[in-house]
Amino acid sequence: MLTTTPLPIPTHFDSRRVAEVWRVPYEERAIAAAAWANEYGIAPASQDDVNICLLAIDVQNTFCIPSYELFVGGRSGMGAVEDNVRLCEFIYRNLARLTELVVTMDTHTAAQVFHAIAWVNEAGEHPPAMTMITRDDVERGVWRANPALGSRIFGGDAEQLQAYARHYVQQLESEGKFPLTIWPYHSMLGGVGHALVSAFEEACFFHAIARQQQTRFELKGSNPLTENYSVLKPEVMMDHHQRAIAHKNTGLIDTLLDFDAVVIAGQAKSHCVAWTVDDLLREIKARNPKLAQKVYLLEDCASPVVVPGVVDFTNQADAAYERFTTAGMHVVKSTEPMESWLKL
Repeated sequence: MLTTTPLPIPTHFDSRRVAEVWRVPYEERAIAAAAWANEYGIAPASQDDVNICLLAIDVQNTFCIPSYELFVGGRSGMGAVEDNVRLCEFIYRNLARLTELVVTMDTHTAAQVFHAIAWVNEAGEHPPAMTMITRDDVERGVWRANPALGSRIFGGDAEQLQAYARHYVQQLESEGKFPLTIWPYHSMLGGVGHALVSAFEEACFFHAIARQQQTRFELKGSNPLTENYSVLKPEVMMDHHQRAIAHKNTGLIDTLLDFDAVVIAGQAKSHCVAWTVDDLLREIKARNPKLAQKVYLLEDCASPVVVPGVVDFTNQADAAYERFTTAGMHVVKSTEPMESWLKL
């Protein structure tokens, strides 16, 4: 039965530390979570008769900690930090209602198509971070695939690598997607930036113990040949010979659509969140458009990419959310009681 009374926030949560990186004291939190479940009569998630998923997208240091590689400040300048305070509080208040947490993690290595090392100009120089490479740039030779990477990709054939690079930017353009962006090196596998925000990781761990339900982790973005904003599908799935280089995450799509409700938050609203929801909506339309009504977007737990004086994707993010609501999804606030907006 769906619990309607929000729980208090545990005393260990300190909103002032959400912008910091620290070690979660697992054993201490495990004992506290078990006691919390006992005190408030929180049943194991396996006993839920209404199954609710929280899909938290890329709540990682690289996007959410000021001074890290791709901090999502939004127009307020502190967007991701403010979002994560609300997200952690949402998890704690609704601990007894959230059946499962699905956490995505952007996962990269150095030599990938959206990092500077993958491209060079005639002088052998790599593009600066935040350069956007268009089809016209590649066709005119402004930027070309770095032939030094040919030994790792396409069996050492630099010409094939260049042919793929041309195909890649053409695919992005033909499908109406953002031009290829050269992002700063970020979410590097094994690095501190790749890790979950400490306060959020702690909330997930507390939920796992209190509800006796393992957090589901979904890694994305390690394919060197394509961007992967969405956890459900990479940007390009076929190479220039029409051979598959990647696949849809059908298992996760099926899992999400099997829940009674899916609540979505994370970073960035304009990129990985919007792309994931777009792909989920595409699957919903193909299966049953009414399924859109089970999706809830926490608008106060996601911010768009804004680099002052360089790029501002706020309008694109807002336009995406308007499309989602038109399709039947719900845009809601984490600070409002769940029973006020959850329609089951």
